Amino acid sequence: MFLLALRPFRGFMLSLALMLGAGAVHAQAVRPYPLGPGDVIRITVFQNPDMTTETRVTDSGSITFPLVGAVDIAGMTASQAEQKIATALKNGGFVLKPQVNVVVSQFRSRQVSVLGYVNRPGRYPLEDQNLKLADVLALAGGVSQMGGDTIIVTRTRGGKEERFNIDIDSTFVFNDIEKNIEVLPGDTFYVPRYPMFYIYGQAQRPGQFRLERNMTVQQALSVGGGVTLRGTEKGLTIRRRDVGGKVETLNVGPADRVMQDDVIYVKESVF
Repeated sequence: MFLLALRPFRGFMLSLALMLGAGAVHAQAVRPYPLGPGDVIRITVFQNPDMTTETRVTDSGSITFPLVGAVDIAGMTASQAEQKIATALKNGGFVLKPQVNVVVSQFRSRQVSVLGYVNRPGRYPLEDQNLKLADVLALAGGVSQMGGDTIIVTRTRGGKEERFNIDIDSTFVFNDIEKNIEVLPGDTFYVPRYPMFYIYGQAQRPGQFRLERNMTVQQALSVGGGVTLRGTEKGLTIRRRDVGGKVETLNVGPADRVMQDDVIYVKESVF
């Protein structure tokens, strides 16, 4: 019963940690967004409405603007692109004192994917460069009730894909700042379903249940309502798969640890 009561509190603490972590990041100075292939921008020139243009940055990093033609803006901020377009208009003699405004209408070049058991899975743009893992999870609505305790991160560096796990509790609930990593364009974050264990035999509520961290057999039995009047805690067994996939039957006691996908069997008392 303690574990059941703890779960909503854990969810509240995780949500609070995500909000505080996201707020702390945005309190820092925001680095401007660098334009890149796929981004869609809207360009206006003051008192020249005929020049208003919405265009996509090409794969080569350029745009085409009326009168001046192709303009390479890859890696520039919006303000830098404004200056470059204004200079081109002035040098070409098209506008005497151009006042150019560039606004990103679709962020496409810098995105991350948040998948699995989160409340709003999908792709999210990195509108600034200071986003941390807490920010991305907050954008995705946090981990759902069926989400597990780890996040699988996949990213590409130097043309090679790397994958690593981050523990949710130690990162956000217990404030391990080093694991609240900075997000990079192209990152994929996957939250798997929580691990399960199973109880059958003479238990009050046989079935499948969430496996809590460091759960013992005694705690697992309490989640299942305990043993029935016809059952006994003597001679408990667990069916478990080894690393080779072979199922083995183990004799266990109340203090033994339960592993993912374990099947606990409660025997009927002989008396």
